[in-house]
This record gives sequence, C-alpha cells and structure tokens, in this order.
Amino acid sequence: MENISNLLMGFQLALSFTNIMVCLLGIVVGVIIGALPGFGPAAGVAILLPMTFGMPPSTAMIMLCGIYFGAMFGGAISAILINTPGDSAAVMTSLDGYPLAQQGKAGPALGMSTIASFIGGTVGVIALTLIAPIIAKFAVSFGPPEYFGLMVLGLTTLAGMTGKDATKGFMMALLGLFLSVIGADIMTGQQRFVFGIPSLWVGIDFIPVVMGLFGLSEVLINCEEDIKITMQKMKLTLRNILPSKQDMKDSVGALSRGSILGFFIGVLPGAGATIASFISYSTAKKISKHPEKFGKGAIEGVAAPESANNAAASGAMVPLLTLGLPGSGTTAVMLGALLMLGLNPGPLLFRDNPEFVFTIIASLYFANIMLVILNLVGIPAFTSVLKVPYSILMPCIVIFLILGVYSLEFTMINVWIMIFFGIVGYFMKKMDYPGAPLVLALVLGPITEQSLRRSLALSHGDFGVFFTSPISCTLIIISILVVIWPLIKGRCIKKKA
Repeated sequence: MENISNLLMGFQLALSFTNIMVCLLGIVVGVIIGALPGFGPAAGVAILLPMTFGMPPSTAMIMLCGIYFGAMFGGAISAILINTPGDSAAVMTSLDGYPLAQQGKAGPALGMSTIASFIGGTVGVIALTLIAPIIAKFAVSFGPPEYFGLMVLGLTTLAGMTGKDATKGFMMALLGLFLSVIGADIMTGQQRFVFGIPSLWVGIDFIPVVMGLFGLSEVLINCEEDIKITMQKMKLTLRNILPSKQDMKDSVGALSRGSILGFFIGVLPGAGATIASFISYSTAKKISKHPEKFGKGAIEGVAAPESANNAAASGAMVPLLTLGLPGSGTTAVMLGALLMLGLNPGPLLFRDNPEFVFTIIASLYFANIMLVILNLVGIPAFTSVLKVPYSILMPCIVIFLILGVYSLEFTMINVWIMIFFGIVGYFMKKMDYPGAPLVLALVLGPITEQSLRRSLALSHGDFGVFFTSPISCTLIIISILVVIWPLIKGRCIKKKA
C-alpha cells in the first residue's frame, strides 16, 4: 500500500506543467541526438547535461530520462532510413529496417519501431515499479563493508563487459579510479596529485570529463570520417507509417519476448541495451517459422530489438536507483548527474526521498506515451535533421559544449579539462578503449574509497571485516570471478585449439 500511495504522489508531481514540458523537450532533443549517426544516448545525455543546471532535482532527472528514452528510439531512425545506426543498440534494427526501406516500406518499419519502443518501455517501467522497491528494502540494511563489496562489483562488471577487450575495460576503470582521488583526501583533507594547481584542490569535476569523452570526441570522430548522408525519396505521413494488422500479428511474439528479455538483461550491471537487442533478435529468428526472411526485410526483425533495447533502458534504472550501480554507459552518466544534484543513489534514496524516486518512475509512464504520439506525428520532421550538413551541425554542438561546461563555475579550467578529455576520448575510440568504465570509476571511486576507509575504521584496520559479512564476502567473490573469468576462458580456448 505504501508503494501505491507513493506512486500516486509521484503521478501528481510528475503531472505538473513544468515537468511535462521538460519531459517533452527532453524526448524531442533526445530523438534528434539519437538519430544523428555516431551519437547515442550516453553522448546525448552528456552533451545536454548543462540544460539541467538550476533545475530542481526531480525536474532535471525527468529531462535526462526523456533524453535517454528519446535517444533510444532516435537511433532506429537513421538505422532504418540510411543503414547507419545512431548507436550500437540500433545495429540489429538496421538488419531488417533498411531492407524494408529499400522495398518502399520505411513508413511501416518506423511505425513498428515506435510501437515496439512504446511496448518495451512500458513493460519495463511496470517491472521497474514492482521490483525496485523490493530490492531497495533488501539493500537498506547495507553497511560500509556491504557498500564496498557492491561498489567493487559495479566497477568490475562494467569494466569487464564494456567493449570487446576486457583488459582495456579494466585499464580504463583503473584510470578512472586514479582521476577520482585527485584533490583533497576525504578523511584527512590532504591534497593528492594536484601538482600545485589550485583549481584541482576540489578534484576533477565529473561533467567536463564526460562531456569531453562522450560529446567532443564524437564530434572529432565524425568530422574525420566526413559522413555524407544520402536518403531515398519517400513520403512519410501518419497514414503510411502505421503498420498493418498482419504486421502487428506477425510481431506479437517478438514484442512480448523482446520486452521481457530486454528488461531483465538491462537490470544486469554492464549488459545494457546492445546485448539485449542482440539476444532478442537472435531469439526471434530462431523461434520464427520463417527465419529465412530475417535480414531481408522481416517486420519482426524490427520489433524484437526495438522492444528489447527500450525495455533494457527501463531495466538499467533498477540498479541505478536501488543500488547506485549503473546498468549501462548512459546510466553511468546519469549516476554522476544524481550526485551532482546532491542525491545519493541507492536504497536510502527510496527511504529518504520517496517523492523524488516515484516522481521519476511516474514520469517514465508519461514519457512512453508522449514518445509514441510524438514520433508517429513527428517522424517526418525528425528525419529532416539527417539532411542538415555536418559542417553546420558539428560547430553548433562544440559551441554548446563549451558554453555548457564554462557555465559550471565560469572558469576556463573546466573548458580545458573537457578539451583534454575530448582529445583523449578521440584516441580511445580510435584504439577501441571504452569510455564507460572510466566514467563509472570516476563516479564510484570516491564512494568506494569512503566505504573502504569507514569499514577499516570500524574494524580497527582489520580487512577481515569484508569477509565476515556474508553479503560483502559474496559480492567480493563474484567480483574476483568476473576479473579472472576472461583469463580462464582464454586458457580453455587455447587448450582446445
């Protein structure tokens, strides 16, 4: 009953005119950013983070969630129309979406993508509403040792699962941990690694780092590649966007399976929407009575990944809100935003700020409704963004990034930090080093250190405190297994060869 009353309170707060307008703006901007090739939800949230400065915490998070959900759909627009996915989660959508566009069925493909996004997102939000409070109640008993084990698990899972090479992921996580200790010691106040620069005494701000790694680096990469977009001439109106009854009938199984699979995969820290879309697509192909149609223009091939990646977006909010662990690169950015807003994600968030949590959850219901209406009506307008030359678009994004990061404290140090990490991010992308582990470690580093040192203070320096607690011991053992599993797997493969 308490959760129901909290949810009703959340709906009441989320229905305010300001929150609805902010959510709508976030969705529109998110779809546009998501549709641009090379950008994705993480880059979209990072670039547009300055838009939330000065907003109340709930309003700011509603906008970020709107950007997140909008960008998840936006990636499908470019995947279907020009065979260039806006982000990795939309790769599977392009396999059948683009062939459908070549057959003159771009409208039904985009319509199915919109409907699948709505169904997957709604199923995910319902599951979030039911599961998140239960997890939060269980985790509210966590003390410093349990939090340390949880933080270690979060670092190892995302570092190990992001990118093709686990070693590179761990390296980026270690770099992020190093950056997190720059500044004043949290216990003694002693300065660490500031090299006589007064601006670094308070540490490295999360925002310029993430805007450089995800925003500026994408601009540099896209400028170098000289992307030229050519679109087929097609009429996209509300009438020819809606899928037929047969299309819906063929896609019922793919929609339901994708929504359920996507949510539970999204809950796993580090799995994310990309893995969810891959698994959902392959499952739909295996179960289909006509698997030979996949890759040639099967409408189920659009429904399966799109329902999965939007359900995974909702699923990723579960560990973020309940445990303070991001389930994806985008929620890693959102975790930093929550800390920036003065909130501490985790089980105490449900206990101390239930109005904030349930306002966010309630807003996600409206976000999905607005997303489906807005996209069915506004797809022709959104597709026109793809026609804007990159030579005009990229300078505008760079100016927005510089103004946004300068407005943090009105000092140039943050601008230089953003530019530095933009260049670092450029070379990281060139050498296939993932940025998400670095960002996650930068955000979780101070929490991990604080939990470690508090635990040792309580146990008078005895490290056994982490193994006498069953929860902490289990989490640390899982973390160790995550680290050594790639090595064991590699040796087994070599022996078989």
